[in-house]
Amino acid sequence: MEINAKTKLHDLLNEYPQREEKIIQAAPAFKNLKNPVLRRTVGRVATVEKVVQIGGLDLTTFVNLLRREVGQPELTPDVSVDVDFLQSETTAEPDWINGEVQFTVDGKDLLARGEVPVNQINTLLPQLTGNNVILLITDFEPAPMIDALLKQKRQVYHKIDPQNEDAHLTYIR
Repeated sequence: MEINAKTKLHDLLNEYPQREEKIIQAAPAFKNLKNPVLRRTVGRVATVEKVVQIGGLDLTTFVNLLRREVGQPELTPDVSVDVDFLQSETTAEPDWINGEVQFTVDGKDLLARGEVPVNQINTLLPQLTGNNVILLITDFEPAPMIDALLKQKRQVYHKIDPQNEDAHLTYIR
């Protein structure tokens, strides 16, 4: 298996389980991969480029670190895969997040109990009324879940809480 930006964490960790600690060191939010339920769910959709995005790392440097450790030749910057990071279309908050928060989901608590926040979100989505929103609070940007919700044609906006930089707020409708 060749390691590159599009490599799924699930595949990488199945093939090279000893790389788990490197990934967690690079992006501590991925410490939850130790949870078997999350490893099977988040690990199947999260890629190396998501680790880089969440960890604030350089893609080529991190991919090459992983490749070196498993004996694969390094990629040069001009050969690396294009990165299509999830980015906000605008820095301004969309008007719709000002709707009433109908449900607040504590993602950190769910993860600590071995549950997957996206399951709770998907249960609550059909119960939303009017212009109300779901607020997911985590201690990391839940990029794989955001991607999954966007594929479901849901509106999603993520920001860091201005009062607590360790809290990530994800608004969903």
